[in-house]
Amino acid sequence: MATNSKRIKEILSWYSSDSPGTLANLARLLGHGRLGGTGKLVILPVDQGFEHGPARSFAVNPPAYDPRYHFELAISAGCNAYAAPLGFLEAGAAEFAGDIPLILKLNNSDSLYGGSDPAPAVTGSVGDALRLGCSAIGFTIYPASALRNEMYEQIRELGEEAKSVGLAVVIWSYPRGSGVSKEGETGIDVVAYAAQIAAQLGAHLIKVKPPTAHVEQEAARKLYGKGGIAIDTLPERVRHVVQSAFNGRRIVIFSGGAARDREGMLEEIRGISEGGGFGSIIGRNSFQRPQTEAIELLHEVMDIYARA
Repeated sequence: MATNSKRIKEILSWYSSDSPGTLANLARLLGHGRLGGTGKLVILPVDQGFEHGPARSFAVNPPAYDPRYHFELAISAGCNAYAAPLGFLEAGAAEFAGDIPLILKLNNSDSLYGGSDPAPAVTGSVGDALRLGCSAIGFTIYPASALRNEMYEQIRELGEEAKSVGLAVVIWSYPRGSGVSKEGETGIDVVAYAAQIAAQLGAHLIKVKPPTAHVEQEAARKLYGKGGIAIDTLPERVRHVVQSAFNGRRIVIFSGGAARDREGMLEEIRGISEGGGFGSIIGRNSFQRPQTEAIELLHEVMDIYARA
């Protein structure tokens, strides 16, 4: 575990208000796995069983119904960390204790009830994260939901508690709700804004979706393109999102999205890497493949970031 590299020390210096315990856990995330010490991360998240249902998540690769499968995949692939809700972590944390840093996802939604303004339920606690040996908590916010302020207040309180006991904080910042169009959820101005909000809420790691060139907000439109903010290519857009998270002084990683073909995914990863993204958090595009194929794919992703 490469926790003493020059790059990790530089990144830790951005979080000078944090305790030694939190910095140590952040160093564990950055120092573990095949990318340890590079300042880049590839994380396996498996919250889809809760979010989308078991059949939609695991039927294409039945071994993935077993929570232990995901621990084994993350460890074998050399991921920096494994993130999941309470139940999945409880089902394997003891068996795989110390083998990989864990992130407990503290809030989740299900897809059995619709509605235009999502509001996840808090499904775990900071105490659970400590009990399971986690390095960090994870939390989703939905900027643009009518209920966003409730989420902001929840993560402010949970983040304060987590930091007080030495845990790092990861925020999934996904604009979604009645305040934004479907196309706008991944618009460059909205994704950059989402990264800024997560940083302002005290996140150490920020997860956003890869941005498109769409500009959602009328007030922001004149600032893009004509205002000198380059957004034509994915690397340019990623660079702006990272800039929006305190000029690159917060760790910004990008989601892998829905399952798709290998080359399309790798091309996107190359764009994220070229734009200065800190890494990826890849769920369905890994665990919905047979394990050997998934490990090979994750290694290709890691190799792209390692060469950056």
